[in-house]
Amino acid sequence: MDVQFEQLKSMVVFAQVVEQGNLTAAAKHIGLSRAVVSYHIKKLESQLGVKLLNRSTRSIALTEAGMEYYQSCRIISEQAATANQQMENLKNEPVGLLKITCPVNVGLQILVPALNDFRRLYPKIELDVMLTDEVVNIMQEGIDLAIRGAPLIDSGLQASKLSTLPTCLCGSPAYLKKHGRPSTPSELSQHAWVIYKLTSGAITLSKGGRSYSVAVKGSISTNNAAARTAFVEGGHGLGRIPLYDAWPKIKAGLLERVLEDYHLDNIDVYGVFPPGSAGSKKLRLLIDYLKDYFIKTDKQSSQNTLLSSNG
Repeated sequence: MDVQFEQLKSMVVFAQVVEQGNLTAAAKHIGLSRAVVSYHIKKLESQLGVKLLNRSTRSIALTEAGMEYYQSCRIISEQAATANQQMENLKNEPVGLLKITCPVNVGLQILVPALNDFRRLYPKIELDVMLTDEVVNIMQEGIDLAIRGAPLIDSGLQASKLSTLPTCLCGSPAYLKKHGRPSTPSELSQHAWVIYKLTSGAITLSKGGRSYSVAVKGSISTNNAAARTAFVEGGHGLGRIPLYDAWPKIKAGLLERVLEDYHLDNIDVYGVFPPGSAGSKKLRLLIDYLKDYFIKTDKQSSQNTLLSSNG
């Protein structure tokens, strides 16, 4: 015999009547009127064709059939309560899997250290991290969060700005010794460049209210930010590099900044996610945590800029 939705409700009501000891207490416990509780019991007995309770004015007693039936109703009621508790736990203590994709260099330099700390705070959240400089199709790959250094283009997705990262122009000491150090933006076009393929072939600088756009060319190009930095360090040309990546090498004497009194466009970093994920507590926790982590990175980069300028 098929069980209808209304009968499931009646079974839960019946279990509560047994456990509370009478109809009035059960009605108060589950937030129904006594008349409605009585209706459910009568309807259940009618559907089953057996008597479940012997009722008097003040008490109830289970029949043999009622005792047998109660065991099944109790299991259903407990399973429903367990399911509700699991959902409550999901709201209060985030669990489950987060699939994340990020450019390789940002991933290694910033995201992975951030996720190390995040995982210690939320050990029940599992992480699946894909580091690639290719633009991944979020919907097809089932990605929860993509870290991208560009504004949102696909209107079918949502984005939250995580940070703004400063950049600098750099060259190796050997390259600058051989080819000279540019002193004006116009000289930049005369130099060799290591081209990062995911950005435009132009560098925009500003100073004193004036803006300068310079087309750059080079015999080496790459879609990997770490490779770009390595080629610049190897003396193959100038490069525009995020300060968080350049600073350790500047400090070690492997790179030198050029035209540091000019301002370069920053890199806006976004967390991009499917619209259906917006209400996920674990995703919101991760996005908020990354924003705080990027703020710390930004502060360190600003301090590095000041030290470099005074150096």
